[in-house]
Amino acid sequence: MHESENYSTKESAVMSKQANIQNNQQELERLGRKGSLPIAEKSVIVSAGTGAGSWAAKVKSLSSYNVYNVRIVEINEAGFEPAEIGQNMQAYNLAESFIATGSLAVGTYVVVAKVGEKNIFYAPV
Repeated sequence: MHESENYSTKESAVMSKQANIQNNQQELERLGRKGSLPIAEKSVIVSAGTGAGSWAAKVKSLSSYNVYNVRIVEINEAGFEPAEIGQNMQAYNLAESFIATGSLAVGTYVVVAKVGEKNIFYAPV
């Protein structure tokens, strides 16, 4: 009888492991679905020993197509507007067409990243 109890315990452990794998697969499928939830999430990765690869900015004007003039901003305490610092720079809005005139509102705050030699951001219109 000891052998059958041992077999039953192993069978339960295998079934539990399979259920856990199935739950994990369902969770991955849920997270992988696009457009199912209105989640807007941004991630920034900075390597040790390097400067920030992204920064907050404010759209100042449209330059041409999907290229905007933006200025870096410093985020202050809650309840206060961010402070503009430095000079304007150009950045591409990847959410807009490269061959049509952009329509992002002036004054929109964005997170700009340096990719290669270009500054980019993604702000749906």
